[in-house]
Amino acid sequence: MATNFRITTAMKNAALDAAFGSAQNSGLVRIYDGSQPAGPATAVSGQTLLATLTLNATAWAAASAGSKAAGAITSGVAVATGTAAWFRILDSTGVTAYADGSVGTSSADMILPTVSIVSGVTVSCSSLVVSVPVSA
Repeated sequence: MATNFRITTAMKNAALDAAFGSAQNSGLVRIYDGSQPAGPATAVSGQTLLATLTLNATAWAAASAGSKAAGAITSGVAVATGTAAWFRILDSTGVTAYADGSVGTSSADMILPTVSIVSGVTVSCSSLVVSVPVSA
């Protein structure tokens, strides 16, 4: 039998609010080139860390419409040159990974002014929005 499990937007919002809360306050957002791993539990292997940005001390607004937006994100200086392709959200120590997502200049989870990252240049984030996926 095929599965067709669905949840309401209210449930999506509750899940996002539970998953993205104080644990990520002042957390890190690491931006990489290359292929995004299967998930945040998969080790980074062969991708180059381009920059690390820092989430605000009160990182997340309340979820709405099945999505949750990050508050202000502190810019960071690029440590390598490459094309930003994906990001990983970690706790403030950089040890515990919580989520991965796409990076782009539009139609991505994390929006940057440019995906062409140059070592030594400041990298800033225009927006970061996480959503409950439609399917796993």
